[in-house]
Amino acid sequence: MPARPINDVMIILERGVGETREICLAERRNTGYADGLLNLPSGKVEDGEDLFTAIIREAAEEVGVVIERGALRIVHVTYFRNPEGEARVGWFFAATHWTGAPTNMEPEKCAGLTWHHPERLPDNTVPYNATGIEHYLKGEPHSVHWHDAPQPGR
Repeated sequence: MPARPINDVMIILERGVGETREICLAERRNTGYADGLLNLPSGKVEDGEDLFTAIIREAAEEVGVVIERGALRIVHVTYFRNPEGEARVGWFFAATHWTGAPTNMEPEKCAGLTWHHPERLPDNTVPYNATGIEHYLKGEPHSVHWHDAPQPGR
């Protein structure tokens, strides 16, 4: 049976414009993977879900915002191999609007939410997420990345 990649969905929640432009990142805690690093609100596509249903669910579960399907757009997709050798497809979404203020809904898995200018992400941003955000900012719809290859801008 051929290997099938895991499908990850990530939401880029933005506020402000120009120098005040910021995106929401969550600090991972007690997950056993990348704890202490910042990542976009995200998760895996579960059995029976499509990509849009998955990111709507994850946004509500992780940061308490309600996003209508029509407010979502896929802004980047990457075929990725993580340091453990797993193949993954990362689907990066942006939302034109949402209901509710982003709030840490999973304090057992998240140390808190912070906002950062997308062109000046902290060094402790998960590389997978930072690379996807970088491609999004450049308007590049797709990419391929292996964990052991040089990453753009990193």
